[in-house]
Amino acid sequence: MKIDWRRDTKRLVLVIAGSILIAVNIRAFVQAAEMYPGGIMGLSLLVQTVFRTYLHVEIPFTAFNLAFNAVPVYIGLRFLGRKFTLLSLVAIALSSVLTDVLPDMRITSDPLLICVFGGILGAFAGSLCLRADATAGGTDFIAMYMAQKYERDAFNTIFAANAVMLGAAGLLFGWEKALYSIIYQYASMQALRAFYKSFQKHTLFIITDKPEAVYEKIQKTTHHGGTLFRGTGLYEQKERTMVYSVVSSDEIRNVLLEVKKADERAFVNIVKTDRFAGRFYRKPTD
Repeated sequence: MKIDWRRDTKRLVLVIAGSILIAVNIRAFVQAAEMYPGGIMGLSLLVQTVFRTYLHVEIPFTAFNLAFNAVPVYIGLRFLGRKFTLLSLVAIALSSVLTDVLPDMRITSDPLLICVFGGILGAFAGSLCLRADATAGGTDFIAMYMAQKYERDAFNTIFAANAVMLGAAGLLFGWEKALYSIIYQYASMQALRAFYKSFQKHTLFIITDKPEAVYEKIQKTTHHGGTLFRGTGLYEQKERTMVYSVVSSDEIRNVLLEVKKADERAFVNIVKTDRFAGRFYRKPTD
């Protein structure tokens, strides 16, 4: 496991910041409305509440969250990389301990406000961990593994997995809290899509007179491949070339800047890509 001190330090800082915000979000919003944010973290809160309500036993959130993350951590270590898993463990442990030790920080008891602003804060905190090539644990490990193996949107997988947990919460503690939790999770997922776009894809159709220079910029910037098409521009009845390539959404801005450097007259059509099959370069997590 090679250490890049500059990059790894930056990743660790992002993970610590994200972990603090996760704990603050739970203490300020989630627990104030007794909602469940989904994933292993939501499951841990749910089981903790079950022990407190039905068995009258107070067990720290940390114990449940660490125990339930054992299998996902193994998946991360086995398939996603050591640094990725170690940083994720830092996020899991730190956010868990802070959730137990931080005081009650509730700002409002209005469930709708909690759903919206708690969801946004939770998404921002999670995106910091993702930008560090780590996760806050739980179903994120499984979803990222599926996204890499099957090229599927990870966040849809997370949302689907949360439905089972929310069904159990509704049966045990009432459907009102479970339904508000769905709104919370939906707001969180939508905000996370805006904050973190690595798993989203866009297709580029670039009409250019300098295809080799344009592709060189794409390849250098993203390491993705491309395909060259030749045709006729009907407006001017001149031969035209088109470079076709698929890139991650968070790479779009840099690609456009580099393409314009190669050919300032290039015409670029950007199309959102929901799913595709085939080889696609992914930046390593370690």
